[in-house]
Amino acid sequence: MSEITLTIEGQQVTVESGTTILEAARKLGIEIPTLCYHPDLTEYGSCRVCDVEDLESGNLLASCVSLAEEGMKLKVNSARARQARRMNVELLLASHPNECLTCDRNGSCELQDIAHNLGISEIDLPIEPKNHPAIKIGPSLKQEPSKCILCGRCVRLCEEIQGVSALDFTNRGFNSVVTTAFNLPKKDINCANCGQCATVCPTGAITEIREIDQVWKALEDDSKHVVVQTAPSIEATLGEEFGLTPGSVVTDKLVASLRKLGFDKVFSTDFAADLTIMEEGNELLNRFQTGRKLPQLTSCCPGWVKFCEHNYPELLPNLSTAKSPQQMFSALAKTYYAEKTGIDPQDIYTVAIMPCTAKKFEKDRAEMNDSGYKDTDAVLTTRELARMIKEVGICFSSLEAENEEFDELMGTHSGASVIFGTTGGVMEAALRTVYEVLTKDELKELEFEEVRGIEGAKEAEIEINERTIKVAATHGLANAAQLIDKIQAGEAEYHFIEVMACPTGCVGGGGQPLPTNTEIKLKRAQGLYSIDQSDEIRKSHENPQVQKLYDEFLVKPLSGEAHRLLHTNYEQRNEYDAVADKKAK
Repeated sequence: MSEITLTIEGQQVTVESGTTILEAARKLGIEIPTLCYHPDLTEYGSCRVCDVEDLESGNLLASCVSLAEEGMKLKVNSARARQARRMNVELLLASHPNECLTCDRNGSCELQDIAHNLGISEIDLPIEPKNHPAIKIGPSLKQEPSKCILCGRCVRLCEEIQGVSALDFTNRGFNSVVTTAFNLPKKDINCANCGQCATVCPTGAITEIREIDQVWKALEDDSKHVVVQTAPSIEATLGEEFGLTPGSVVTDKLVASLRKLGFDKVFSTDFAADLTIMEEGNELLNRFQTGRKLPQLTSCCPGWVKFCEHNYPELLPNLSTAKSPQQMFSALAKTYYAEKTGIDPQDIYTVAIMPCTAKKFEKDRAEMNDSGYKDTDAVLTTRELARMIKEVGICFSSLEAENEEFDELMGTHSGASVIFGTTGGVMEAALRTVYEVLTKDELKELEFEEVRGIEGAKEAEIEINERTIKVAATHGLANAAQLIDKIQAGEAEYHFIEVMACPTGCVGGGGQPLPTNTEIKLKRAQGLYSIDQSDEIRKSHENPQVQKLYDEFLVKPLSGEAHRLLHTNYEQRNEYDAVADKKAK
């Protein structure tokens, strides 16, 4: 590709042709404000907050979509460019509700930050805030259209990265809004509840539905025994909410904070992740032996499961029947843990700290009550937990929490379970166990580099007892659909496939700290890999607490009791359930 040279703010820069002005400026270390732009999405150019002045033509150019040209002379901070940016932001503010102090995104709002950086202290325009009602779109997410600035990020992500296209624009001009197909609640359409729309929204127009108040109520109820589980990825992401660098491992501080909040027992979802490997891995071995449906598809991601139920119902027999680690843990908390401690299960309140908004949907699935009660009572995202910690004044970043450990019984975990939090991690953990169970030999090299990384689909082959096992790992639902389509077209063949709905897996989940991008997610993944490398136990089947669980309660993987508590089934869903129901009536 040819190169071009241009001048920005008096500095020359050489870039490849096809580079945008925004990218060229950033190469020089010149920051230009943006709102509709996101590095992981196609360019859009709607907000014009990134305007720069072309000194040759006198035109104002949207730098995020305008290509750099040979010999260009551009001013980023000319009076015209600055005035245009301020005017465009003021136009957004004039129709934006003045609810910053009570907004979920107060302090992490990009519109708020840009207005502050541009020095906007008053608006010289008629104030006419939008007045659209808030919408609860299922159990996971809420939408406040009045706060929407029509940047289109959520629409593009849902279409380009997830391939779901659950969101789109409707109406025109001042009345334009982003909504779902037929304006239906997300629970009634093919939305995966992944929350990726919330991760790219620059304002508070799409956020998770909070369950903080319910958890506080349970913690303050003396009749309730409140246990909490924390997902693997939280250990390398929570610190960002308190100013630590992405990927910082904060396991000790996490455990200490949860104890200070008043939880009766602090457990690790990693324990249940090891259990998932035992059940899912043995299910895979059983499929090999009996000739049942292959490839086996992982089922620990509720966003992927719902996507499959909507779009590939013919593959439901291929989904592992194993529940997600969250749901396995909760079912055991109200059976195994209740039995071991002598606590009445109806008095046990289970809370899950998750990176994922789809987990809120998963806990409400009708079949998730195998303990005899609702298995998971509440799900908090990483962001919600951070709010609780801040609310009680815990100084997280300076918290002295050395040697804080998860409680026994359901707190011990392996390094394999920790890497569940990044794409390829479930596959890698499974291969460590399946190989040793089948060969009875110790696996010398535990890292399966072939399934690591951010490629849309990664594949590997492993020789086990003179048999070649073909596996694949994919993340992002559009990538998953492409892989499944290739398999159905006979262009690819695998025995085992890991699917994660969110790009880069749980480290990029819809409930993780904001802002986020691919670079940040990769640093989070490295944090998880560092935990795995330092753990004494690195294989799921070597977890002594899991071994004890089978000895004392479940007998063995895939036993009758294991099936009752740890496995589930799935249902075919129409693309638009509510529309189908109306037609049926």
